[in-house]
Amino acid sequence: MGNAAAAEAITRVTSWIGGLSAAFGGRLVKKLGDGVMVVFADGARAVDYVMDVQRRHAVAMQRDPWELRLPIRVGVASGEVEVREGDCYGDAVNVASRLCDLCGPGQIWITSAVIDMLPETLRRGSRALGPIFIRGRGEPCDVFQLEWSEEEPSEFLTMQAPSGVNPAALRDALGKEVVLQWQESVRCFQSYDLPAHVGRIKTSDFVVADPRVSRTHAQLEWRNGAVVLVDLSSYGTWVRFSDGGDGDVLLRREECLLHGAGLLALGAPLTDPSAPRVEFEVR
Repeated sequence: MGNAAAAEAITRVTSWIGGLSAAFGGRLVKKLGDGVMVVFADGARAVDYVMDVQRRHAVAMQRDPWELRLPIRVGVASGEVEVREGDCYGDAVNVASRLCDLCGPGQIWITSAVIDMLPETLRRGSRALGPIFIRGRGEPCDVFQLEWSEEEPSEFLTMQAPSGVNPAALRDALGKEVVLQWQESVRCFQSYDLPAHVGRIKTSDFVVADPRVSRTHAQLEWRNGAVVLVDLSSYGTWVRFSDGGDGDVLLRREECLLHGAGLLALGAPLTDPSAPRVEFEVR
């Protein structure tokens, strides 16, 4: 687009996001170049606001050419903050910012503290991503993805690159890798190898030949510097992180952020000694 046109487009979106916050009881703290920081006294109001932002923006983007669309990423965290000269500081600020960095385009990631503030109708529209380590914190955060679309996912969430665009140019240059090991089989996936499928059939990118494993059991994806495991199976995937965390995470057609190292059990729980176990390490 060129610097001037890009700056104008980004400013237009961030100004609109900030201006909408007052209608939901929020206070615009500051604009952050390509981001906006808003504080709320109530978690439900904050969630109503970010869902409204995503819904309105999804409709507006349908009018834009593919290459000019600017999807929004949202992170919401709750906790005590310190206000100095109108600015806000604290753990919740850092967590919300980090969730923005980790989530995908058009997504809303929120912490368990925010989930606890929501009515049941909003809680039902979320799915657990598991514990995620946030840079600068000693303990992981339990994170949820909030489903905001009232209909089937709109076109911009599933859009294909136009002809002539090299798909490799649209990937993040992450400089990371994820290693999987099952019995004697070991494979290292770089960012450009993904998405990759784990399953029982021989055409899978990583084969786990066990009858409890679905033909296509799970998928590994890269999202903004993070590794996401998406369960596609009939019987589920269990995840255990080597740091202990809060126990095993069960995924049934859900997804989980992988970090550090740990174990995956495919089609049977990790408490079953015979379960097909895949070791993973993100490095």
